[in-house]
Amino acid sequence: MKIAVGGDSAGEGLAQQIVAHLRTRGIDAVDLSRSTDSEDELYSELSERVGHAILSGQYERGILCCGTGIGVAISANKIPGIRAAQAHDTYSAERAALSNNAHIITLGARVVGTELAKTIVDTFLAKQFDPKSASARNVDGIDALDRKYSPNSCK
Repeated sequence: MKIAVGGDSAGEGLAQQIVAHLRTRGIDAVDLSRSTDSEDELYSELSERVGHAILSGQYERGILCCGTGIGVAISANKIPGIRAAQAHDTYSAERAALSNNAHIITLGARVVGTELAKTIVDTFLAKQFDPKSASARNVDGIDALDRKYSPNSCK
């Protein structure tokens, strides 16, 4: 499994710890936090970089970190074809995968401690969406909205 991880200036430290954690578990995790040496890169730029890396097939899933997890979630969800879910507990991470077929979970470095973040990430990555599940119709509906409002979607 290949995982793209990234953090803005507030979330970069947590992103680095998540990458190290995933590598100890034998997961190919890559830190895409910065494209430049600038401290003031926008989290929309970070979200776009990680989102496109997933849509291109280079990575299977992503983890984005900012101060609260909110900004990167909003930004990632603006990318046609991406489903990102903010997760601050293991149940939300599980449901992001199982019920919503999320490509990305987002975490708040100022909200979630490092050890909990690792457990949240492990939970998310351990679950796979079942296209025959009761949630499949909802995911299809989300994708239909994506196509409706993003006619030039990457899908």
